[in-house]
Amino acid sequence: MKVLVDTSVWSTALRRRSKAALNPAERNAVRELSTLIDEARASMAGCIRQEVLSGIGVESQFQRLRETLQAFDDLGAGMSTYECAAELFNQCRASGIQGSQIDFLICAIAREHRVPIFTLDQDFTRYAEVCRVELYRPRDA
Repeated sequence: MKVLVDTSVWSTALRRRSKAALNPAERNAVRELSTLIDEARASMAGCIRQEVLSGIGVESQFQRLRETLQAFDDLGAGMSTYECAAELFNQCRASGIQGSQIDFLICAIAREHRVPIFTLDQDFTRYAEVCRVELYRPRDA
């Protein structure tokens, strides 16, 4: 089964700082992402790709990362996906849960494609119940 890997995991794995500087949960996430990549199970969405690529000021680094990320399938989003994201936003807001438009789009994409979300962002724990999405748990967690 494919896994939708959130920006928080990609960003942690792609950081330039020493892996020793990562906390245990981050180290485990980087290890798990590597395993998912080896198993050809890691997936992206267009909005996650955009977030990962945003803010890279050096053109050569941007192009290199862009080419690297092209190896990962995007789980598609159409009109119904965006409508679902808006609906999830409204449902969460009615339940007193705040979140970003992108986060709810990620939830909608995961629901539509029936894949779990692999994230380090604790906000998704709050969204999961209302949005009825599955969160991916690393094997060593």
